[in-house]
Amino acid sequence: MKNTFVKKAQDILNENFQEGGYTIPSKKLYPFQWKWDSGFIALGYAHFDMSKAKKEIETLLDAQWSNGFIPHIVFHITSNTYFPGPKFHLSSLHPDAPKKLSSTGMTQPPVLGFVLERLYDISKDKENILQFIKLQIDKIYANHIYFYSQRDINDEGLVYIYHNWESGTDNSPLWDDIWKTMNPPKYKFERKDTTHVDPSQRPTNREYDHYLNIIEIAKTHNYNDEKIALHSPFLVIDPLFNSILIRSNEALIRLYKILGGNKEKINYLKKQNFKSIDALNKKLFRNDLGAYVHYDLRNEKHILSLSSSSFSPLFCGAPNKKRGIKLLNTFMNKFGDPKYYLCASFNPKDKKFNPKKYWRGPVWINLNWILYNGLKRYGFNEIAQRIKDDSIFLIEKNGFYEYFDPRKKISNIENIGYGGSNFSWSAALYLDFLND
Repeated sequence: MKNTFVKKAQDILNENFQEGGYTIPSKKLYPFQWKWDSGFIALGYAHFDMSKAKKEIETLLDAQWSNGFIPHIVFHITSNTYFPGPKFHLSSLHPDAPKKLSSTGMTQPPVLGFVLERLYDISKDKENILQFIKLQIDKIYANHIYFYSQRDINDEGLVYIYHNWESGTDNSPLWDDIWKTMNPPKYKFERKDTTHVDPSQRPTNREYDHYLNIIEIAKTHNYNDEKIALHSPFLVIDPLFNSILIRSNEALIRLYKILGGNKEKINYLKKQNFKSIDALNKKLFRNDLGAYVHYDLRNEKHILSLSSSSFSPLFCGAPNKKRGIKLLNTFMNKFGDPKYYLCASFNPKDKKFNPKKYWRGPVWINLNWILYNGLKRYGFNEIAQRIKDDSIFLIEKNGFYEYFDPRKKISNIENIGYGGSNFSWSAALYLDFLND
């Protein structure tokens, strides 16, 4: 039976692979190349087609701006099945954006460092993969330099995001209080996602007004980071984003050591990680909550809600062992009820929890992959295994969907896979889970 699902996962990735050398997340719903999707997708390809894994990364890095920035969407083609598209985003407003490709002026979590390391570990031809890594690694390093030079406004080792889409957790309840501080106009636009997916499972039109308004503000300032930091109503330090950056720093250090030389880069990354981990622990850990939280830089306060992102610092090794145990206890108390599959994207005990609506509650396979690897890092193997088993079960029972209802009682009645079907990173990370 497993072989059937492995073949299906491989088929999904191959069918979603485009002539331009990149993989779309899901047909019609997401017709372009997404940054962190491509990273996770490459992990899946690495298990059966390393050439496509490498091509996925190469194609994404072709869209890198000259200042090191990597956009969250690359518009390799024109398509009328997605809004907002290239004519809305206008990445060309920034002088460092490439002339040959249109993109957004936003980014997503910087996964490519640890993805490159995982490709090295998976590959049976170390010499060949090291040649590839040697060609790409400095581009990823430049992306990290961009974050610390342009997005760390307090020089504390923590970088900000200026849009909820940059977090990857688009419509999380975490952002609700920020929307209350804004009063954007009602924009006229035609949603495309709700023609492919049940609208009740997607962000509302009013939420989209907020999303578009932040982009309009950024465009007014030609996507200049310094001006965005001054004027964007959304300015957040995200533990998930920063944990991924720290973990990717760690991966680059290891790869640079394997390649040899690069002492200055290694020392920079080591120094940065020491600073970043210290700040992550001091600024984002709430002892009273027993977890890490987001920090609203614009309003200088913690966002006191728990999500799956609250436990992502395990992935980068930020908490010490004692704090790691406290984090695990919080995780199990809030998210570990046996009546739920692990791991809901938002606290199931919170009144804002919605098990069907995008990032307001459903299980996402990419966050499960991050939590699984974080829990394993601390020796919390039993809970890590439960996350892995739940991820595999959800996919094999319901299909390779974008996200899943965490309620077990509902899964006994109906299919609980929602969003895009034949979803690329669900297929890719299913393969990586099986081959771990």
